[in-house]
Amino acid sequence: MTGLAASRLVGFVADELARTVQPAVSAFAAELAARGEGGVVGVLFYGSALRTGASDGLLDFYVLLDDLGRWDAGRLATAANRVLPPNIEYAESVQEGVTLRAKIAILSLDQFRRHARPESYDTTIWARFAQPCALVWRRDAPAAQAVAEAVAVACRGAAWWAARLGPATAPALAFWSALFARTYASELRVESAARPSAIVESARERYETLLRLAWEADDLAFGEDADGALTPVLDDDARLNAERAWRRRSRRAKPLNLARLAKAAFTFSGGADYVAWKIERHSGHKIEVTPFQRRHPLLAAGPALWRLWRTGVLR
Repeated sequence: MTGLAASRLVGFVADELARTVQPAVSAFAAELAARGEGGVVGVLFYGSALRTGASDGLLDFYVLLDDLGRWDAGRLATAANRVLPPNIEYAESVQEGVTLRAKIAILSLDQFRRHARPESYDTTIWARFAQPCALVWRRDAPAAQAVAEAVAVACRGAAWWAARLGPATAPALAFWSALFARTYASELRVESAARPSAIVESARERYETLLRLAWEADDLAFGEDADGALTPVLDDDARLNAERAWRRRSRRAKPLNLARLAKAAFTFSGGADYVAWKIERHSGHKIEVTPFQRRHPLLAAGPALWRLWRTGVLR
């Protein structure tokens, strides 16, 4: 049953990835793919811009490669990406006279799959890609299938945690809301308490279907009552062990995010300004970037981030 259920989940994900987006977004993704000189498997588009259809803010792309060395980032950035993926870059594209701006994450497809599993200490991949996303550029049909299978791994990873960290019995949406509340709290975010529920409510039927498909793909038994409340069949030890495992991941999450922010300051042009924007967006603390910091982002980023951590701004 698990194999058939896994195929159904991949099919569900593949259909979602094929959703239509604005032509300008697809054209932007094609420009990014060209930078990989044939090494790009696919470009994923996700986040608030996908949900709302707005393109005047910062778009979010993930560029997945066969080989990180094919990306035009230089040896230092490539080496850093192998140690602490993904690399983050800022990019612009002019489409029909309008400038689009994007944050792009670069990593290999293998890295994506590894970090999408529930065993990973990095919760960001499965937390993001259990949410709606679109494959806005793909190299070919086999590449599209490979990306769909990788995103399905992320959906299974998220659903695995949702079953063990969520309520004992509840509607499907309650499991997702509880999970996203945990992941938001572990990152450098100052989102309102209503944010996780708002994300889930924006695609109710989608999240209800996805949870059942993912649990079935993992061969997790669950009951369902007449009102649609779900009860995953788990013993107390499974929940207790998951809580302990989550606490370990939660303790590492913010230091990991800080390390990625510091790395972002020197792995792409405009890195210091990006870090300042990121901190202000998620903490409300405005940082004025000095000329010295722009010239020497690596030297400046560490002390600045450490001061914010010590003062509690980034906790």
